[in-house]
Amino acid sequence: MAPLAEALCAAAKLVARVAGGHSLNAELARDEVAHDVSAQGALNDLCFGTLRGFGRVQAIVEALVRRPASDPVIDALLWCALYALQSKRYAAYTVVDQAVRACVLLEKARAKSFVNAVLRAFLRQQRSLETRLAADPVAHWQHPAWWIERVRTVHPADWQQVLACGNSRPPMCLRVNLRRSSVETYAARLAAAGVAARPLRAAALMLERPMPVRQLPGFSEGDVSVQDAGAQRAATRLDLRAGQRVLDACSAPGGKGAHILETESVALTALELRPTRAAVVAENFARLGLTAEVRAADCTAPDLWWDGRAFDRILADVPCTASGVVRRHPDIKWLRRETDLASYADRQARILRSLWGVLAPGGKLLYVTCSVFREENDALVDAFLAETSTARSLPMPDGEPDRILPSPEEDGFFFALLAKTA
Repeated sequence: MAPLAEALCAAAKLVARVAGGHSLNAELARDEVAHDVSAQGALNDLCFGTLRGFGRVQAIVEALVRRPASDPVIDALLWCALYALQSKRYAAYTVVDQAVRACVLLEKARAKSFVNAVLRAFLRQQRSLETRLAADPVAHWQHPAWWIERVRTVHPADWQQVLACGNSRPPMCLRVNLRRSSVETYAARLAAAGVAARPLRAAALMLERPMPVRQLPGFSEGDVSVQDAGAQRAATRLDLRAGQRVLDACSAPGGKGAHILETESVALTALELRPTRAAVVAENFARLGLTAEVRAADCTAPDLWWDGRAFDRILADVPCTASGVVRRHPDIKWLRRETDLASYADRQARILRSLWGVLAPGGKLLYVTCSVFREENDALVDAFLAETSTARSLPMPDGEPDRILPSPEEDGFFFALLAKTA
């Protein structure tokens, strides 16, 4: 069976699970998925591309199919095939043929004529459908209606940029381990390997084209890591000094904590709630040749892990809706519900209050989210400042902005630097 049919078959199963409420990354990690398909690149492209444009392909199916859908996997196959048709990566006849063959692989041969008819109808009606879809905000912006409205309200001057970036392919940015190399030296190694890159700031290098991580020169030896340029702003905003006690409170996968250790010689404690994720943090530190205390612990329960010695600096990169990084995790757009905002904000407030108790007087805490929603960002920090007499807000170093909206170079982040006065 041709690789595209296999990829469509596997992608349909995965996308159907995501539509049923499951995380795409979790499903991709399942062993049976990894062994079902040889063309992993095609599978990833179909899954991520379909989910980035889910509002559009779903609207197309609804426009072309009069009767209610009865099979979630066939629906998902149609969504994936429609993405493939619109991506122009394959000839149209190839996509239609391979989607029909995928029905057999899915053990749904009776759906072959239905799938064939829907895809051919799309090819015939494509122009008229374009006009129809342009009037549908969800199909046009490829985000849920509530998400679009909130982004328009919170970012009236930039909402189109935020939504458009959410539908784009993410850039690949590197963080050079400055304990082992310099940006200039590592850029020369990339150039010698035929990899085009340009410096952004400090330790950041932006690749012209993404590439497999394991093919990066010196990756296994700890010379470089993959980290978004926006995420690299965190370590530089903590005003680090040698010998400080630093807490990375929500550490996994460990990129920001590693950057702290690469920036300054501090005593770092990294916390992560789940043991499996804490193990990932430890593995990343080990690859980079960095030393830290990594613990699987709940940062909101310091009685269970804190030794009573206050921290000079705390990085609170809190769990959030991840609405600023949806181009990397497109399933998030469709899995999140508007009601999730209140749940996340409640958890974030509990984390902030708990961590404040382990911060030394005169210490600083950097609150970070990768969210574009106000409830998780300035609204939450303002409420904390209003209720906490020992907390005051500090400006970012060198006048840098506290909010980074998604752009071609960076994901979306919010930063708040807080000082403890007593």
